Amino acid sequence: MAKLAALKAEQLYRKCDLSEIPFETSDQVTEYESVVGQGRALGAIHFGTRIRGEGYNVFALGPAGTGKHSVVRHILESEAKNKPTPADWCYVYNFETPHKPNALQLPPGRGSSFRKDMEQLTEDLNSVIPAAFATEDYQAQIEKLEQELATRRDKSLNDLADEAREKGVQLVHTPSGFAFAPLDKKEEVIRPEEYEKLSESEKKRLESIVAKLQKKFQRLIRQFPNWQKENREKIKETDRNIARLAVENLIGAIKDNNSDLSEVTAFLSSVEEDIVEHVRDFRGEQETNVLFGGGGQSRAVALQRYKVNLIVDHSRKNSAPVVYQDLPTHSNLMGRAEYQSQMGTLVTDFTLLKPGDLHHANGGYLILDARHLLTQPFAWESLKRALRSSEVRIEPLERSLGLISTISLEPEPIPFDAKVVLLGDRMLYYLLNQYDPEFKDLFKVAADFDDTLDRSPDNCESFARLIAGMAHKQSLRSIDNTGVARLIEHGARIAGDADKLSTHLREVSDVLEEANYWAGEHDSSIITRQHVQEAIDGKISRLDRVRAHIYEAIARGTIAIDTEGARVGQINGLSVIDMGDFAFGQPSRITATTRLGDGKVIDIERETELGGRIHSKGVLILSNFLASRYAIKHPLSLSASLVFEQSYAMVDGDSASLAELCTLLSVLSDIPINQSFAVTGSINQLGKVQAIGGVNQKIEGFFDVCKAKGFTNNQGVLIPSSNVKHLMLREDIVEAAINGKFSVYSVETVDQAIEVLTGVEAGARTEDGEFPEGSLNDKVEKYLISLADLRRRFSGKDKEADDQDEGEENET
Repeated sequence: MAKLAALKAEQLYRKCDLSEIPFETSDQVTEYESVVGQGRALGAIHFGTRIRGEGYNVFALGPAGTGKHSVVRHILESEAKNKPTPADWCYVYNFETPHKPNALQLPPGRGSSFRKDMEQLTEDLNSVIPAAFATEDYQAQIEKLEQELATRRDKSLNDLADEAREKGVQLVHTPSGFAFAPLDKKEEVIRPEEYEKLSESEKKRLESIVAKLQKKFQRLIRQFPNWQKENREKIKETDRNIARLAVENLIGAIKDNNSDLSEVTAFLSSVEEDIVEHVRDFRGEQETNVLFGGGGQSRAVALQRYKVNLIVDHSRKNSAPVVYQDLPTHSNLMGRAEYQSQMGTLVTDFTLLKPGDLHHANGGYLILDARHLLTQPFAWESLKRALRSSEVRIEPLERSLGLISTISLEPEPIPFDAKVVLLGDRMLYYLLNQYDPEFKDLFKVAADFDDTLDRSPDNCESFARLIAGMAHKQSLRSIDNTGVARLIEHGARIAGDADKLSTHLREVSDVLEEANYWAGEHDSSIITRQHVQEAIDGKISRLDRVRAHIYEAIARGTIAIDTEGARVGQINGLSVIDMGDFAFGQPSRITATTRLGDGKVIDIERETELGGRIHSKGVLILSNFLASRYAIKHPLSLSASLVFEQSYAMVDGDSASLAELCTLLSVLSDIPINQSFAVTGSINQLGKVQAIGGVNQKIEGFFDVCKAKGFTNNQGVLIPSSNVKHLMLREDIVEAAINGKFSVYSVETVDQAIEVLTGVEAGARTEDGEFPEGSLNDKVEKYLISLADLRRRFSGKDKEADDQDEGEENET
């Protein structure tokens, strides 16, 4: 097998061609990009916002920081410009059922004018009605009615008095009331002593007359309250007429302004009738507080009924609304009824109804963060209820849950027609799709945002315009083409692929912001490549405390890692430690031991429950590879063990399976492995090396350890060939590779890897089925054959001993 060459510098880092950047500085850019790539997601959002079917709401899924919110908002605002402005909505008093306020729909912008008209009406009522009742004409009408009542009462009494006089009796008005007294011939009231001189027959005659008159008088007196009631009704009717004349012009003007709105005119008619019926409340005659059960009510309470609670006002808009709510609680979404304290009691009315975001977004678009929505109690259920019923109902949460039964406001629900867009990660989408049966019916459109996009010249140009747009939007210094190139390269590093760019725009934006800071520190008016690199290095420096301690422990020998010399059954494996915002590679010593056994490879990590399932799978694969390659004609008769030395945490993944196989082959062949190398890669049962993750961090981790312990000019890392396209290594590693201090090798098979590690030819089977004499594979196979022979020999001796024992037992 030909000697494997190290990778070239251009394979370790793909620089950005400055010709792909269409400007020298971002000041020259006039057209910015708001989004790069994401064709699939953009198409889904456009589809979801334009289709009118039921349940076609959108769930935008993808990792945080990919710009989902800005992209969705940009598209929705663009779509909203082509949609008409939705209607205004207001709540008004329900004169038939006061605890159920009515909802009125008005054309956009008309709600504000209607509210102002009603406010002016309430102000006018305070002056117009008292003035109408203060006129001389009204006072004359009232005096006339009162005079008519008095005349009628006096006439009836005079008629009765005349009738009594004709019968010799006088109707006398005394301090205690009215009484009848007999008259003498001179028509004067008989004194008591003279009355006693009358004959008994005369007395009886007079008493009979008085009794009859008394009955007539009683009947007459009983009619007085009815006459007074009739008079009061006449006065009330007069008041109604006066009130109607006073307000019909005021309300008529408002009706004329809203003659095309039947519900509004019907409400105004109810207002007019209510004013007429309760006109005394506006005359200042009764100021009784209703809380104490008075018969009337204050003028302020009466006027409160005629106010308009405008909950949705589109007077300043000319398109459909786009609403984003960062705290989607039940009340923020659905609205609420507020309370105020009066005399130690909490009270509410229709004027204290407050709208929610569903009201504001009605007729347009509502954007919500799915995670925030699901963490708020009952907010998700309330949203689903509104989407199912296509209406928004302001209702206290405790009433929805049946926790209270007291009488409170029950506002009329408002029809709901808006597109809801949820923003969330993929796991959240899949969980909802799996466990919420209503989710599929309510959110039928998935807009899946890609994590990466191709690093093509067109995409690089668009990415450069996007970066220029970030600098402009954030009011940063201008960035030149070298700085943009470094950000594009950093985008490829974030993506973990030299041929891709990350769509994680938040991290790119953060680096740009920090680069602007470093440009200021250097008194530079332009952000350059140097400043971008300082920003990247600065972030790593702030986060690498754990890495520094680990590398220090390796350099001081606390953690045993050899970077020179050769050892049998020992190799440097590579793993990645992810700290959230920062990940780094850590070399780990892997050792193997073998002995005579039954073909089992023991994974010590798994036996101690420190190994994950994927790692155990890798160990099983390499054990099957050993059996299929070296134990074709004889049983695999070894027992082997593998372990990550000084590992005290969970180990998972199969990226160490190549290193583990190589160290086993070293033990079986008794050929030492060069400790100047570290290895990463997974294998399959055929000995092919497969791609792994975190290749850049792993290489950089071993490089830093070699640098700390001292370069020997022959150190390096072996990686799978399929990972070469993912390489975006640090500049110091590329320089070390150019200077021959450090090398990176790509391997496709375990044979290539073991040859680099040992310097011994692996050897392939010849036509006669044998490995070349002296090759590593030949030594491995011969060693395994010797173990198989030993196993057969021991098995034969055990059988003879068993037969002998059985014969002795039979003789006995």
